[in-house]
Amino acid sequence: MAGHSKWKNIQHRKNAQDAKRGKLFMKLAKDIFTAAKTGGGDPDTNNALRTAIEKAKAANMPNDNITRAINKATGNINGATYEEITYEGYGPGGTAVMVEVLTDNKNRSASEVRHAFSKHGGNLGESGCVAYMFDKKGVITVEAADNVDEEALMLDAIEAGAEEMENEDGVFIILTQPEDFTQVRETLESQGYRIEDAEVTMIPKTTTTLSEADKEKMMKLIDALEENDDVQDIYHNLNED
Repeated sequence: MAGHSKWKNIQHRKNAQDAKRGKLFMKLAKDIFTAAKTGGGDPDTNNALRTAIEKAKAANMPNDNITRAINKATGNINGATYEEITYEGYGPGGTAVMVEVLTDNKNRSASEVRHAFSKHGGNLGESGCVAYMFDKKGVITVEAADNVDEEALMLDAIEAGAEEMENEDGVFIILTQPEDFTQVRETLESQGYRIEDAEVTMIPKTTTTLSEADKEKMMKLIDALEENDDVQDIYHNLNED
């Protein structure tokens, strides 16, 4: 579970920065676009789209923006064709880094991602070079409210298909296999639990501790990648403690 803690920290920091730079809506729109493009524009039958819409609404994204992204994906509006690409490489000190990109120009994205790695002490690698260092998991966090019984929640989560649960930093963190993620989340919601966050993500199997100098370089690499509008998510195994 330690890997998730590091992932959660960087995700929270990234979301705050994105919102500050005015890029959050663009990234959310791309998520909606991709989900609708691959699974159709009806959130009642497209779980990925429903999740993307819920995230957008939680960020106060206007309904017009949500509708426009769906319409582009389903062909109702002429728009760019986006492609999902995952880049893998090594940051300073050999840290493992995975970068998920959604782009309408893969040559531009590849060049910019490679430049960010090279500039900040890393190098872009071949597909699969670090993927084996991560596990793809559904991560559901439930608010540890006064009326939530930890043992009851654990039993309900396991019965719904979850793998494990821990109490960390005032929230209950539930892990699932990706294919069980939606079922577990929807079951817990129907039972009255308040879901604070829910996402399928990549969790590092082990973490890497860096020197202060390399850690600073790594944070600059992450910042540079976050500045790229095409970058959707960044996963790494840096131990930030």
